[in-house]
Amino acid sequence: MQESLDFLIQNRIQVFSIIGSATLIVFILKLIKRKKLKEEYSLLWLGCGITFFLVSLFKPLLELVAQTLGIIYAPAALLLVLIIGAFFILIQFSVVISKLSESNKNLTQEIGILKAEIKNLEQKSKEQS
Repeated sequence: MQESLDFLIQNRIQVFSIIGSATLIVFILKLIKRKKLKEEYSLLWLGCGITFFLVSLFKPLLELVAQTLGIIYAPAALLLVLIIGAFFILIQFSVVISKLSESNKNLTQEIGILKAEIKNLEQKSKEQS
């Protein structure tokens, strides 16, 4: 019992990141199940959560990533992985927002054209009466 307590104390950051990433994965899966998040948007979230979980779980992998990037303190690499994941998610949201903005503009223009056509048809109908 004392050994597991010592492990938790010595590896607080690792334990916290494992719990946090597992919670994120479960949360995303629940959002998908409740249809609050579309599958196409959830893939990047799940990918980031799984990557963060794996890097958190396997300390040698985290140390390898940190060493490859030239980071002395390995848990700082964990933060870097989190920031990079958030960056990719923000880029995906920017692309989606841009597409929606363009679609809204096109729909507004089409509605304006249809209103003008209806107005013209009403005027022609009044003239013929």
